[in-house]
Amino acid sequence: MTRALTTADLVLSSPPVSRFPLLERLGPFAAAGFHGISIQPGDVWALEAQGMSAAEIAGRIADAGLVITEMDCTACWMEHQTRTEQAGGLTAFLRQLTPEPIIATAARVGAQSVSAIDLSVEPASLDEAAEGFARLCTMAADHGLKAQIEFLPVGGIRSLGEALRVVEAAGCGNGGITLDAWHFFRSGSTLEELAEVLGERIHAVQLCDAPAHASADLWSELMTARLLPGEGELDVIGLVCTLDAIGCTAPAGVEVFNTRQDTMPLAEIARDWARSTHSLLATARTPA
Repeated sequence: MTRALTTADLVLSSPPVSRFPLLERLGPFAAAGFHGISIQPGDVWALEAQGMSAAEIAGRIADAGLVITEMDCTACWMEHQTRTEQAGGLTAFLRQLTPEPIIATAARVGAQSVSAIDLSVEPASLDEAAEGFARLCTMAADHGLKAQIEFLPVGGIRSLGEALRVVEAAGCGNGGITLDAWHFFRSGSTLEELAEVLGERIHAVQLCDAPAHASADLWSELMTARLLPGEGELDVIGLVCTLDAIGCTAPAGVEVFNTRQDTMPLAEIARDWARSTHSLLATARTPA
């Protein structure tokens, strides 16, 4: 039986290392001490196209000692996204990521949840976003999955407060939020705001770091210049302490996009992510 992950466990958020095929990621990150993995639908589809069944894929991941915490992500889950330009020049690609195939893929491999993003250059109304998220949550619940919005300061749902309003308006018990450290601080969200959120609303946590002051090009910083947890100047320790204080039970995901990793061996990336995150968590959780 799959063991439940705790706040002390590390989860690999796969997008920054997606240049490595899924099965190549498993060993190095498991060896570095990770116990969970967030994967992308394309990871599964590529292996299925090669003739591997979903059961075989799930088995390989389980054999490595990893739990599939999340399918990342659906990006076209409200009608607004079909008529509005998407950030990063990704409009055509993102419109393919509709809920039906993403949720079906998550269910096939035994993922625990599915994430939802909105990279619309213009935000949808609260009513439309809530309606779309409620529909997504209902579809996910039919497969026993949770669903969570990952807010991004470069998208249409830009902050913790905006994401929380959508989740609350949708009113679904399996709906929640992904809290990414870079998105949180660069969106202007505050620890005081987070302290008022029910811990159970935070389904996933993604840790990284950054300089105190944002780059003029947020998209570039988002995708190429994040730092290891504890390497920058964001109050990531305060973030972890606040998450603990509100009763968040999500494991510690790690997501570090940085071009310096482009030529690094995967095992070295995994060790760096594990070392820095374990160190930061220990500091945050050591009584003063």
